[in-house]
Order: sequence, then structure tokens, then C-alpha cells
Amino acid sequence: MINKILYIGSQYEYSKKANGESLNKKAFYDSFVSLGYAVTSLWYDDTYEDLQTTIIETAAAIRPDMIFFILQESQISTSTLRTLSAKGHFLVNWFGDDQWRFESFTSRFANYFDVCITTDKFSIDKYHQLGQTDVIRSQWASLSSDVGYEAVEYRYDVSFIGGANAFRRWFVKELEDRGITVHCFGSGWDNGRVSYDEMEAIFATSKINLNISNSTQYDMRYLLANPRNIITTLRAKKNKSQTKARIFEIPVQGGFELSEYVPSLEDYFTVGEEIACYKDIDEAALLIEYFLKHESEREMIKSAGVKRARAEHTFEARIKVFMKVIKAYVR
Repeated sequence: MINKILYIGSQYEYSKKANGESLNKKAFYDSFVSLGYAVTSLWYDDTYEDLQTTIIETAAAIRPDMIFFILQESQISTSTLRTLSAKGHFLVNWFGDDQWRFESFTSRFANYFDVCITTDKFSIDKYHQLGQTDVIRSQWASLSSDVGYEAVEYRYDVSFIGGANAFRRWFVKELEDRGITVHCFGSGWDNGRVSYDEMEAIFATSKINLNISNSTQYDMRYLLANPRNIITTLRAKKNKSQTKARIFEIPVQGGFELSEYVPSLEDYFTVGEEIACYKDIDEAALLIEYFLKHESEREMIKSAGVKRARAEHTFEARIKVFMKVIKAYVR
């Protein structure tokens, strides 16, 4: 039985208070609380004389049924993990970036946990090769929402929310050159960062919400557009696209989504019926023009996507599923 959880993660986005609460805090900590678990938190971005000692002493004091980590860097030492295990604590970690950093990060920590949760089904065999057999596949998701999505008064034809980078700037410029205006929000764009509430409103009031990849891109038009693009691509660590929270946030919060296709996306949505996908700039432009003209088809896909996402792809729904599995592993 798991009732008492010690939760260890980042309280603020990128550990900067000015950025507001982190998605991970809202997604996991808040969801555990709302689901009725007794949760004690320790935050990487709080000030401790010694975080490692604080974790060990707190665990000894409260005797949690599970210690749930979201390691993002090397915030927790392997020595601390060994000590916690030796004292009989049950350790679980959420590994959210195995698509591009399993070898450089996850492989160093996986065997220190009783259960590993991965968002990448293609990495499960890699865990097994390390000797870690207690692996659960889950996925990113969205915070819950009940914002209305029918008979919406739209403010934008096409929008995008996400940090600006070289590829995304090129992608948006290419669309603009084809007569498609994209309203962009996030770090590096003229409109700047937006709050979660503002983001929800943008998703719901955009006819088309773009989800543009943040991984390495090999489109020759992009590479040749600027010599620096080649250098950036060669140095990039994110060499594989992945299913991220944004894919689920758009429909949960009431929006129609046009996303770059990523492997395993079809495990969560029926492509063409609940979400639309493109493979390159040409397909993106073609689909944008099509769905702006064919409103009834767009609205039908949006409605199906919203219903599916709200039923299956919230963080509370994810936690309910993986906690049923985790409880079977508890010693």
C-alpha cells in the first residue's frame, strides 16, 4: 500500500522563481495531492545546507511508502540513492528524456531505483540490458481543463507556443513567406512568455495550434539557410524527436492540433481523426491552408481530440495508471 510519498523535484520552471511554478510541480506533486496521497516535498531549488543529508534525514523521519524523484540533472548523488535503498526506502524516478539522453544520463542512474518510469518505449530494452527489469512506460500529459471548446470565438488563425530557436524561426518564416501568419508566444519571440492561463486561452481560441519540433532537423533548406544552422545541428544533443507535454496540452485545453509527427504518437491519438500531423514544412503549409478552409472537418477532429485527451491524457489519469503498477512492486 502506498499512501505517504516523499516528492523530490524542482519547484520552479528551470529552477528560477521568476518563471513561476514548474510544470513538473503542477503535473506530479499537485496531482498526487489532489488524488489524496499524503505528500511531503523537498525542492532542488530551495536552499539547504546539504540537500543530500536533508533527503536522508527527512526520509528517516517520515518513513514514506515511496520516494518519487524527477531527476533532471545530477541533483541527487548515487551515494544518497544507495543510502536510501540500504535503509529500506522504495525509490521511483520519472525519466522523461530517454529518447535523446538515455546513454548520457539515464544509464548512470537507472539501477539505483526500485522502479523506473520512462516516456520512451524504444528505451525499455535498454533498461533490461542494464539489468533494470522494473520499468513502466508512461507519458507526458496535460493539466486538467474544462474550458469550453465548442462555438468558440477565434482570435488567431494559426498560433505556436514554445521557445524560439533557429529551426522554429526558420519554420515560421517559411510559412510567412507562403502567406501564413503564425502568432508566436514564448521565450525569444516578440510576444514573450505567457502564463499557463494565457496559454490555455491561446490554445482554445486558435483555429490551428502548431506543435513544432525542438529536436535536430535535417531539412536541407533549413541547413543551407544559414551556415550557423549546420554547426548548431552537428552540436545538438536532441537528435530524436519525442512526445512531449505540448502534444496533450493543446487538445486537453480545447484546441485543434497540427503537430510534427513523432514516433509512437499513434499510441495516444488516431492521426487524421483526433490530431493532424505533418512531416515537413511543405506538408505543414498544405495542411494549414486546408484546415483553414475546411472548418467542419477541423472542428470534428478538434472535438474528437479534446474528448480523447481529457479522458486519457491528463497527469492525474497517468498517475492513476502507473501507481496501480507501482503498488505491485512494493516490498
